[in-house]
Amino acid sequence: MAQRESVAIISGACGDIGRAIAVELARRGASLGLSDIVAPESVEPLLREVRAMGRSVRYERVDVTDGGAVDRWVASVQAAIGDVKWVIASAATVTLAGAMNVTADQWRRELDVNLSGSFFVARAGAANLLGAKREGRIVFVGSWAAHSPHVNLPAYSVSKAGVRMLCKCMAMELAPHGIVVNEIAPGYVDAGLSAAVFRESAGARTKAADRVPIGRLLTAEDVARQVAYLCFDASPHTTGSVLLMDGGLSLGLPASLTPEPES
Repeated sequence: MAQRESVAIISGACGDIGRAIAVELARRGASLGLSDIVAPESVEPLLREVRAMGRSVRYERVDVTDGGAVDRWVASVQAAIGDVKWVIASAATVTLAGAMNVTADQWRRELDVNLSGSFFVARAGAANLLGAKREGRIVFVGSWAAHSPHVNLPAYSVSKAGVRMLCKCMAMELAPHGIVVNEIAPGYVDAGLSAAVFRESAGARTKAADRVPIGRLLTAEDVARQVAYLCFDASPHTTGSVLLMDGGLSLGLPASLTPEPES
């Protein structure tokens, strides 16, 4: 009997970060089950790139806010490609609006996609692993906004804070089964949702880079390499942890941006 392939399932796989994660994991030997909400024809370049590496790949259009649809997607990947081993919850959305301006629909949408969607993907992947008594790894793509207030991103920040606690709860529950659960928490990424925010405001990208103590923004590929670290290289004792990669943003404003004390 031919050996079944080991598969990574990735939600939000057609965004800049999701795509970079897909390419990095395929490069390291994973076959892929991908999902997003974009039309299948727009995904063809990514599928060709993965297949050129000799990996199997399957794309399905899936709304992660629909738990049943997520369950069916994971089952179809398992049936068509191989055994799910890595679960990456990457789908997210963002609204630039303060707490007094964000609409009820925008608030609900961000919580539905960013928090509930991450839960549905992680739970479906975990159920697949548990059902087959396989060990595995789950990685949430979170954010430094989970612990740092953003007055123009309250819905996003709250949703990512929820993802962080979800990670810890699932890590505790799944640890006895050999399934480790962790979060990657990027700072400012010059891609994906952050890039969309930068495009909304002139000079925002430069200002963001100036705020980062190490003086540069992350790339999507930087994030992908750290996701791969948690999937392939991390100690089996690492679970319920946050891999923070924000260039020092969480430390506070760099000295060059801190007001001079009055004499």
